[in-house]
Amino acid sequence: MNWNDDAEQAAFRDKVATFIQERMPDRYRQRIETGEDADMDGFFAWYADRVSEDQSIIDAAAEWAGALAENGWIAPHWPVEYGGAGLTAMEQVIFNEEMARAQAPSVGGSGVALLGPTVLVHGTDEQKEKYVGDILSGTVAWAQGYSEPGAGSDLGSLQTRAVRDGDEYIVNGQKIWTSGAHKADAIFALVRTNPDAPKHRGISFLMIDDIRQPGINVRALIDAAWGHHINEVFFEDVRVPVANVLGEVDRGWYVGMTLLDFERSGIGAPVEQQLQLTALLDAVVNDERSLLGRSQAIRDRVAERYIATEISYNLSLRVASMQAAGLVPNYEASMGKMFASEQGQELHRVGVRAFGLHSQIWPGDGREVLKGEHIRGYIRSIPSTIAGGSSEVQRNIIATRGLGLPRG
Repeated sequence: MNWNDDAEQAAFRDKVATFIQERMPDRYRQRIETGEDADMDGFFAWYADRVSEDQSIIDAAAEWAGALAENGWIAPHWPVEYGGAGLTAMEQVIFNEEMARAQAPSVGGSGVALLGPTVLVHGTDEQKEKYVGDILSGTVAWAQGYSEPGAGSDLGSLQTRAVRDGDEYIVNGQKIWTSGAHKADAIFALVRTNPDAPKHRGISFLMIDDIRQPGINVRALIDAAWGHHINEVFFEDVRVPVANVLGEVDRGWYVGMTLLDFERSGIGAPVEQQLQLTALLDAVVNDERSLLGRSQAIRDRVAERYIATEISYNLSLRVASMQAAGLVPNYEASMGKMFASEQGQELHRVGVRAFGLHSQIWPGDGREVLKGEHIRGYIRSIPSTIAGGSSEVQRNIIATRGLGLPRG
């Protein structure tokens, strides 16, 4: 397979790289250099900045959103008629790759990446008019309410109830592992509207416009690295208009699965791993605390991570090439997701072992290796093989849909 850019793609890549170099606010360059706000990195960095207590940070978030909007690049994958850039599949890959290499934050988070495309597929004209503009302008940030304490990998077992009362639903229940909910304005959720239906039926997709309305309680879940990234969300007699159901009532499972197709098809993780590996290679060669010269096992493991990083990158490009050919990736996306998340864990593990006890010095001490990236990264990467569909779920998909094996 030849992943090299053709002339048109190379020109587009140069355009994107130049744009980022010229227009990305200094706020984000400084953030990269200092490792600031690591608990809200990547996908949710912009979420945090837009509601900062520092006006200069709020201004930087608005400046960056405005710059991206000029080219339709807040939602580059959306059709032009809805305010996106209408990029081809390969142009989207190039754009996302250059953004990841520059560590430039995306704008819009779950609203742009997940909810927006799903509204464009399943929404009514009224819903598109109501939600699309606010998502694109960055005035509303959305959180995703899927998992529950008893329904994670087995999402069909969810129990959050929505009971119809006239023109409204009354919602009661709990969601968990809700990324960025403490910085969000609204939340979309899968809720059970028909408890008598089979497990994967009787579920509806509900858009709750105000996450701060009475009856909704967002509670922090502090991770093992002392970061606040995820939350649990409680609903107690929360009223939501019936008009906020996306797609058909009791058919929300299929709407939700459309959204997960968008969630599992990115190239950002492999590119981030390439950047981490490059920094690690430089450190193990030039930092006197490195164990590379004293351990063949460390040298072997670093070499393995180099190979695995390239495999992860190529699996993502495989998904992109299928999309560019008009095909719908299925088990291929599961392969990429599972490999990238497990490879990310192992990369941080190797980064920790390459410096022995020195690598366990926590960020902020002043003596840490690579700003403490690998010790913090390893701890924070533990949930990555669960979030977005656990590795066990991905293996089942690969086995049944890819290899044609019978269900156990």
